[in-house]
Amino acid sequence: MAETRRYLEMTTPSELRPAPEPSGAVTLSRQDPPDPAINRQLYVSVGQDWRWVDRLVWTEDQWTTYVHAQDLETWVMSVNGAPAGYFELEVPRDRNAHIVYFGLLPDFIGRGLGGHLLTCAVRRAWDAGARRVWLHTSSLDHPNALANYLARGFRVYDTEER
Repeated sequence: MAETRRYLEMTTPSELRPAPEPSGAVTLSRQDPPDPAINRQLYVSVGQDWRWVDRLVWTEDQWTTYVHAQDLETWVMSVNGAPAGYFELEVPRDRNAHIVYFGLLPDFIGRGLGGHLLTCAVRRAWDAGARRVWLHTSSLDHPNALANYLARGFRVYDTEER
């Protein structure tokens, strides 16, 4: 299946165009301590409709090593106490912060939460000392993914066909 992958970035905090705050009981919490089972479940649940398959073959040891990496943070958004989405953020020593995975669980798509979650991810990257925030998206992702990234202030810096 053909895929277009776009790489997007922000290079200053002033580029962020925050989404409106959602109404209701929306919270964001860092997974601390890291829990490989939670990351695995979120990856599967969020990515099931978007062909996230790379990590489906990972062993428990691979998940454990990954989530305990020094530069990785996992943040979970909940609505009324139920997990609604998440993001994984890497901020390595070079401070090129990478939003590795980002998305909503199927029951929470279309409620105006994606822009808020992305705003939180970008703010966390800047708060962690990033000098640049980047991510990539695919033509196989949710049809509104690219529009959300652009609306928050990201700009495309590279495109590849796969």
